[in-house]
Amino acid sequence: MSSSEKDVRLSVGDAELTVNPANGCRIDSLRIGGTELLRQGERYGCFPMVPWCGRTGNGLFHNGDVPHRLPLNAPPHAIHGTGRDTAWHTARLGEREASFYYDLADPWPYPGRVTQTFELAEDSLTLAFGIETYGDSFPAQAGWHPWFLRNLGGGGKDVEVDFDAAWQEERGEDHLPTGRRIPPLAGPWDDCFGMPDGVGVTLTWPEQLELTVKSRAEWVVIYDEQDEAVCVEPQSGPPNGLNTAPRYVTPIDPLEISTTWSWRRL
Repeated sequence: MSSSEKDVRLSVGDAELTVNPANGCRIDSLRIGGTELLRQGERYGCFPMVPWCGRTGNGLFHNGDVPHRLPLNAPPHAIHGTGRDTAWHTARLGEREASFYYDLADPWPYPGRVTQTFELAEDSLTLAFGIETYGDSFPAQAGWHPWFLRNLGGGGKDVEVDFDAAWQEERGEDHLPTGRRIPPLAGPWDDCFGMPDGVGVTLTWPEQLELTVKSRAEWVVIYDEQDEAVCVEPQSGPPNGLNTAPRYVTPIDPLEISTTWSWRRL
C-alpha cells in the first residue's frame, strides 16, 4: 500500500480508528461505540508534531554552533514540525496495528527517518514515534496534537480536563516559554506543563466517557481556547525546546516516545 491510497482503518470491538497517511499521517477519526471523539476536518483529528513540537522561536535553531532557519508557518515562529504536511508511506498493516514512515527532507536540514505506529485495542490506543538519523546527530522533538471534541453530542455535558502538573512553563507575550517555571495556573490554557513522572491527563465527558492520556514523556501542552475542541499534547520537550532543551538524535540513540489513550464508558 502506498501513501497515495485510501485511509487505513483499524477496528477492534466497538473502537474504530482511521489514519490518513497522505495527510500527514494524522488520525482522521476515533470512534467509540459509534461516537466520534475527534474534531473533524483536514487540519484536525490528531496530527504528529515532528521533528519539533509547538513553536521554534523565530524559526531559528542551532545544532552546536551551526544555525538553521525553518519556514515561518506561524509568523514570527515555525510551528509543529514538517510531519503533518508530508505524505507518509505504509510500512506495515495488520488487523489491529499499522506502521508508517517518512524520510526527513528540506526544509529540515538533516537526513533521517520518522516512524509512527498505531496499536488499537478494545479500550485503548497506543501511538509511538521513532526518529533516527542517517548521518549527523541533530536535536529533535516528537509529540501528538489531538483535537478532542469538547462535546460528544447527544445532549451530553462538555468535557472536563483534570491533571496534576509539577509546574507550568511561563509563557511570554511571544508565546514562547520564558524559561521560568511557575505554579500551574487556572485555564483557559495554551500552555506547557511539566510532569517529571510522566504525563497523565484525564478527560471526562460526564455520564458518557472517560479517556486518559498517558505517556512517559515529561511535557504536555493543554490548549482549550477554542469552543469546538480541547487539545492534550504529550511531547518529548517544551515549545522552543530545540533551543532550550535539545534532545539529540544520534546514530546509536534514536528518539523514541509513546502515548496511550485508554477509555471507559460511564
